[in-house]
Amino acid sequence: MTTKGEGMQADKAGYPHFMLKEIMEQPEVVEKTLAAAVASVEEARWQGDLALLDLARYRKALVVACGTAYHAGLVGKHFLERAAGIPVQAELAAEFRYTDPFVDEETLVLVISQSGETGDTLAAMRKAKEKGGTILAITNVPGSTIAREAHCVVNTLAGREVAIASTKAYLAQIATLYLIGLQVAVTKGTMTAAAAARYLQALAEMPRLVEGVLAGRETYKPLAARLAKSNHAFYLGRGLDQAVAMEGSLKLKETTYIHAEAYSAGEFRHGPIALIEEGVPALVLATQPELVLPNKAIVEELKSRGAWVIAVTMGGDDTVAALADDAIVLPATLPELAPMLAVVPLQLIAYYTACAKGLEVDTPRNLVKSVKDAHQ
Repeated sequence: MTTKGEGMQADKAGYPHFMLKEIMEQPEVVEKTLAAAVASVEEARWQGDLALLDLARYRKALVVACGTAYHAGLVGKHFLERAAGIPVQAELAAEFRYTDPFVDEETLVLVISQSGETGDTLAAMRKAKEKGGTILAITNVPGSTIAREAHCVVNTLAGREVAIASTKAYLAQIATLYLIGLQVAVTKGTMTAAAAARYLQALAEMPRLVEGVLAGRETYKPLAARLAKSNHAFYLGRGLDQAVAMEGSLKLKETTYIHAEAYSAGEFRHGPIALIEEGVPALVLATQPELVLPNKAIVEELKSRGAWVIAVTMGGDDTVAALADDAIVLPATLPELAPMLAVVPLQLIAYYTACAKGLEVDTPRNLVKSVKDAHQ
């Protein structure tokens, strides 16, 4: 006879919480996402839903989402602009739905929702559709409302996500956005198939690299134990790193109830730095090689004001890591793909901090998995 509690534990595959189980599943999720979409890495040929899309005619793109999906969309925005050379706007669905947007027949609208039922995202999608935009939905639930109403759909293959704080769905969304960006770039002729193959080869290595980061998860427990005693934390980054900082900040808020804010590392000096005092945690994302000098400058400034600086950097240049109080050095990959690695330590730090505080990790207060009842 199996009790209800034993059944739930079995569902966790031996992990103490669903959140940790889902974090640990991320290498497999990325591998499945790539396998479903890429027919040939060497030739940059697509298959499945992605192969059916005609993306050459779009002159601009719009990303619409909420919460973690929005943060994934910010990564997609940066990559799509770089790869395809088209302007990309990222909008919070809860704000976009109440605007009069500049959307037309030449606009590709990327609508991202793990559940496919997010109320604000659904309303924003319908508005963009009314304006003539082509809706490309990225969702984890094939039969969802957003999937049904979109013009085309790319399904992420994250599997069921039980924990309220999204982890593996986020990584699947980012992987999908990279693939869409490469598809648009090759179709429009802004990137050669050979160049796209280089990115695809790096993406194919990502499951192994993520596994490497996860293998070192015990090293984050001391950081989490100290962070659990803090009332505030700041996450800083520039460009792609800022997008990851926003997701890291959200994870900490959701799971630990610590007041955490994410800022552009440069903008932080224009006011918010007044909040820095002795011992305040500042997590600095610094994975982009071209930003070493400005990242070095912000770390030095934070240190001079007494902040406890944790730097997340990429292997190959220890300039920023050497200055920080604590450093998380990621395995080297193409800089544009760094968010897929950089977010993993932030997920683990949030998880272990919540555990250190004795909180219910999988079901944080006031939160639901899918916010369907959007305010009218």
